[in-house]
Amino acid sequence: MAMNTNDNMTFYELIQEKRVEIPIIQRDYAQGREDNWEICRNFLKAIRESVENESAVNLDFVYGNVKGDVFYPLDGQQRLTTLFLLHWYACMKERPEDMGIRETLSNFTYETRMSSRRFCKALMSNVTAIFADGGADGHAAGVAARREREPSGAIEDAKWFFASWRQDSTIRAMLNTIDMIHELFFEVEDLWGALVEKKLVTFHLLILEDFGLSDDLYIKMNARGRLLTPFENLKAEILDKAQKGGWQWEEALPLEEKFSYKMDREWTDFVWDGYRKNDLVDEPHMNFITTLVMFRVAKNPKLRGEKRADVISQLNENHADRKLIHYIDEKTFEYIYECYELYANAVHGTETAEPGTHGVTSKRVIPELTFDMWRHRPEKNLLYQILVGNRPSYTHKVLFYAQTEYLLRNENVGEEKFLDWMRVVRNIVSRANITPDGKRYDLIRSPEAFGGVMDLVRGLARGCGDIYHYLNTNPLIPAYAKEQMREERIKARIICANPAHKQLLFDLEDNELLRGRILFALQCAGYRSDIAEIDFVRLAQIRDVFKRYFNKELETGADEFDLLRRAMLTIEVNGEYCFYKYWWSYWYAGDADKRKLFPVFREMEDFVVSKSYGEYFAKLVGLLIDRDYQEIIDHFVKPENMENWQYRLIKEEDLLKNCKSKYIAIPEDGTCCYLLKSKRTTDIEGSPRVE
Repeated sequence: MAMNTNDNMTFYELIQEKRVEIPIIQRDYAQGREDNWEICRNFLKAIRESVENESAVNLDFVYGNVKGDVFYPLDGQQRLTTLFLLHWYACMKERPEDMGIRETLSNFTYETRMSSRRFCKALMSNVTAIFADGGADGHAAGVAARREREPSGAIEDAKWFFASWRQDSTIRAMLNTIDMIHELFFEVEDLWGALVEKKLVTFHLLILEDFGLSDDLYIKMNARGRLLTPFENLKAEILDKAQKGGWQWEEALPLEEKFSYKMDREWTDFVWDGYRKNDLVDEPHMNFITTLVMFRVAKNPKLRGEKRADVISQLNENHADRKLIHYIDEKTFEYIYECYELYANAVHGTETAEPGTHGVTSKRVIPELTFDMWRHRPEKNLLYQILVGNRPSYTHKVLFYAQTEYLLRNENVGEEKFLDWMRVVRNIVSRANITPDGKRYDLIRSPEAFGGVMDLVRGLARGCGDIYHYLNTNPLIPAYAKEQMREERIKARIICANPAHKQLLFDLEDNELLRGRILFALQCAGYRSDIAEIDFVRLAQIRDVFKRYFNKELETGADEFDLLRRAMLTIEVNGEYCFYKYWWSYWYAGDADKRKLFPVFREMEDFVVSKSYGEYFAKLVGLLIDRDYQEIIDHFVKPENMENWQYRLIKEEDLLKNCKSKYIAIPEDGTCCYLLKSKRTTDIEGSPRVE
């Protein structure tokens, strides 16, 4: 490794000869941080003493590598950044109108930390008002006012300063250092001359030739360095792909439209304003990009031998940070760019127009989801769930994809059409099989299912601008959620034929028990194969029954739930009063067959759609149109074919009330039952016998 040493070089001489770029492998500027306050102050005090005494001071070695006309420091970036800020201060204080000096100072920058880079450029492009007289009366008062005003405040108040820059740790440290420089050097005369003309502050420049800038070299030479965040790495890799290596995806774009420029400004501003965590935006950015890459992998994977499901799984768990760049091609880059633009220029809920704008807002408003999302209710909204939510599920991501597709495909966001679309997708993704135990599993609980449902939603999105019209006119045979898709088409036919019935269907969909699957209610109102068969007056009555009796989850021991169970025991189907046969167990209680009477509310959801036992529930709903539970029980007369224990369970309130398990056991002859003390019991000892 060859070395070149330049003795006693000044900072200004270096940036006159070379452009100085702090490489991505360097850590943030730390000398101005509060925990390094004394180090920075002592460093600046040593320089001030040198300037005041006109005695030269040498700052030791600065190591670096040169490529073309660019110098990349490997060790010394902290000192170089502080010297840059000191020279900027001297220029602004004594020679603010010298454009040649300001252009030379612009040769100092950060290679790929775009916010830091833009901040350094903005410092040189704008004369900060910290050295104005401040309106004070008299020279001495004016000097005092200027001295007491912290430059950081004037900078942050400037129109060119982006609010998102406050979350950049390098910029925060720079602002602290500028304040410290102002305190120590405000009254130092001819600071610029001391630094540049008298060359009182120098260092040894050590250039390492023929040695590439690698993480390994940096770590060896600077043990204080820190690894970059996954987002910083990914951003640099995306920029490298977008600008170099033959891709040149942004070649035709003006600077203000480029990815790096956007990321440093409005894209980070929108995350900073509403979606940051602990004053950091890296994690939300990473979550956002990873989710968008998931969408693209599900659509058109280029995986170089990897299984799509494996990649989706890694992305979903955020275990693919270092591999993300491999899945970003030009189309994915464009999609990421488009989605950032979309959400940076959108707000959730009702946007209040500023006075004088006549109700016009520059941002697109994403309507609030006004209906229940059930188990997949997002924190605040779907975008928030993706950026900073608590481990968004596959289902949350599909819902976010559906929202994004609507916004990308429809420039004018009609609230009604948007909510129609999101409602249909909600019904589909929430529709999974309910077990007889009342457990609902996610429809999308594997990477394979995620890919399949994404295909379905992507196909439906062609008609998302008027989803009911699309479903009514475009047959689509999906691989997933076939039954729910058939039902969504039935609803679409009803709504298109008579929009006045739309809210009635929505009321049924939103019911806590039905949760989007309303074919049972339609059948109770006469539907078999043609929507003309539906009695909508009766359907409205059925809606009212579900709203009154089945719109909240009932606790196992609730009195209302026991009334429901007793009313169910009055229902006859095919000559039997045996709704409890919907479940049985291989494990007997002694010699008795174990059954149960809806121990949990959600079990009824499976019961409602059961081909074998749904008729019991249909008859109950029919009775509830005109009577309540107690009236059904009071009016019930024991038929000849009903066992006495069945009749007693209906009429004697305390029997079921005292059976905490809501499990019963029936011997083979059926002449009695046991109220089981526990759902797991294997014998009848201690369980009351009812004859």
